[in-house]
Amino acid sequence: CRATRSPRESPPRASVRIPLPLFLPLALPGACQSATAVRGQMNTDPALNSNAPTPPVAKIQPTELETHGDVRVDNYFWLRERESPEVLSYLHSENSYTEAMTAHTNGLQETLFEEIKGRIKQDDESVPYLYDGYWYYTRFEKGRDYAIHCRKQGSLDASEELILDVNALAEGQPYCGVRGREVSTNGKLMAFGVDNVGRRRYTLRFKDLETGRLLKDEIPDTTGNVEWANDNQTVFYGKQDPQTLRSYQIWRHSIGSAHSDDVLVYEEADETFSCYIGKTKSKRFMVVYCDQTLSTETRILSADDPEGEFQVFLPRERGHEYDIEHHGNHFYVRTNDGGRNFRLMRTPVRNTSRDAWEEVLPHRSEVFLEGFEVLAGHLVVEERKNGLIELRYRGWKEADWNSVEFDEPAYDVGLTQNFNFDTGLVRYDYSSMTTPGSVFEFDMERGETNLLKRDEILGGFDHTNYRTERHYATAQDGTRVPISLVYRKGLEKNGTNPLLLTGYGSYGSSSNASFRSSRVSLLDRGFVVAIAHVRGGSDLGRAWYEGGKLLQKRNTFTDFIDCAEYLVAEGFTSPEDLYASGGSAGGLLIGAVANMRPDLFNGLIAYVPFVDVVTTMLDDTIPLTTSEYDEWGNPNEKAYYDYMLSYSPYDQVEAKDYPNLLVTTGLHDSQVQYWEPAKWVSKLRALKTDSNRLLIKIDMEAGHGGASGRDNRYKDIAFAYAFLVDLAKGTARP
Repeated sequence: CRATRSPRESPPRASVRIPLPLFLPLALPGACQSATAVRGQMNTDPALNSNAPTPPVAKIQPTELETHGDVRVDNYFWLRERESPEVLSYLHSENSYTEAMTAHTNGLQETLFEEIKGRIKQDDESVPYLYDGYWYYTRFEKGRDYAIHCRKQGSLDASEELILDVNALAEGQPYCGVRGREVSTNGKLMAFGVDNVGRRRYTLRFKDLETGRLLKDEIPDTTGNVEWANDNQTVFYGKQDPQTLRSYQIWRHSIGSAHSDDVLVYEEADETFSCYIGKTKSKRFMVVYCDQTLSTETRILSADDPEGEFQVFLPRERGHEYDIEHHGNHFYVRTNDGGRNFRLMRTPVRNTSRDAWEEVLPHRSEVFLEGFEVLAGHLVVEERKNGLIELRYRGWKEADWNSVEFDEPAYDVGLTQNFNFDTGLVRYDYSSMTTPGSVFEFDMERGETNLLKRDEILGGFDHTNYRTERHYATAQDGTRVPISLVYRKGLEKNGTNPLLLTGYGSYGSSSNASFRSSRVSLLDRGFVVAIAHVRGGSDLGRAWYEGGKLLQKRNTFTDFIDCAEYLVAEGFTSPEDLYASGGSAGGLLIGAVANMRPDLFNGLIAYVPFVDVVTTMLDDTIPLTTSEYDEWGNPNEKAYYDYMLSYSPYDQVEAKDYPNLLVTTGLHDSQVQYWEPAKWVSKLRALKTDSNRLLIKIDMEAGHGGASGRDNRYKDIAFAYAFLVDLAKGTARP
């Protein structure tokens, strides 16, 4: 539910590995102003008013769901009828209620919105990167919501060539998502996918970059995953199953031909696998990636022979995950064969069988190998040790490894935009909870670092006013769980500070201590913001992931609770002013915690939350279910059914007090269907015994990622932060 594997977009790519992009909870806002003063600008809270709006009451229509002899009664199963006028009417009524209940914060929302927007440089542009003779970059213009993608040929002093203005594509559209932007090898054509609904069904379009005109070729209902062969006339693209939206087919299209003439080159028959198309950094090979939670299989084809047949690189085996890159006469293979934290191997291009593999970097039990880059003279690896990412490098003929040094206690770093092969420079992104996003280039020959760009944060931001720390909570089973946190200097640990704790803990996706400029609005209002690096992510390696999935999933929730209790015990906050948020699978975390320890929090925000775990995982007709049996378990097996039922937030709602709660969803969400949070809120409203706020905000024109366009996203953040600031009991400095 909850997260999908999606291919990288280019030009260009740092590697051909298909990453697991997770839903990240919305960032948060800022200005130097006291919470007390802000509340003084508001109207009276309707929750405290006898004339408060009446919350919607969803009708009760019992549906019996029987599995393994156990009968569950779902009173709100009818909310699944997406096209039903009654369902749509109910969703609109929830939005109206939320609007009425938050009307007293409209002024605060506007203040926060202006702060967030005012902190962002409106006419900013990215650091250019060189790719096939062109310098590519993305820029934004003041007053425009979407990116403008550009390039310059040969030199940064050359005239600008505008290759795609997303603002033009978005005109008249309630939503606009663009994926792909793949440029042909000769730089003359570009493919890109456009989604105007938010359900991740993209129409592929093609643009002649020499004339600026769109070609007549148009391919509907794709995943947006597209890659060019070296003939500059052939593209491969992915399609999803019409019902489940699983990416299961790879097709071949020849520019200028009819879409009906396209050729199916691969179909993934195993419903637990998805497939994607990519290309090696060397441009020598097309690669079809087939993967699921525990297994990988790749197929390769010479990029010079697009009408040839893909050959299996190494057959799939349950429990074996690997990804490949090409360099010279070898393929390099990151694999968990021989160690669950992965090691790096190489094999001759002409013999990819496992008996030909040679070890390049051994497995280490304390280090998780996350990724690697191959360059003409160097090998660079991205590793995670003690919960933090490290970059190491060495020359191909050298035995010793060198490291790039970082000096903050918690940070986020990653290899990026390393598209040139013949270079001794490696580029990486860096930020921390106090240091804005930065792009560095490291000279591996000289051992020197060059800062190419650091995001300019407007509005008087000074990073020296804030402090970031790394703490460890002791979990119930004795495991030490890392916590990264940030606050404004001068804060006293006297238990009176509002604190927002965030977490995710699924799919092996780590929660990195990165910078978000919007978060400053909370920090300047006296908030502490903390990240709980709970089990279920790969923050401390593969064992950390395996310790928070399947029949150990409850560790994710108890780790989060233990982190919250630690922060209270250390004087950072108190249960009266403790808040938590998470999105998608992180919304499951919030939902589970709400049932397990509602007394520990004053408020919770669940963004597009995966909360109806059992019913969803029993339904193999909706997106992502079958591909996630190895993440959550298959409830068709009784052991998994019983365990999932024990924590499923929707199933475990009881008649008791709950914290203040804000829930978000999107009508067109393809990852967590809108009815999950809608049903959850309906059941909570019927059973909870308190008078705390229970609000759901439904975006009727978007999907899992929320609204498109900069201003709309800033408004969503401001809305969520207004909910928190309005609840906050602690006082803040002016």
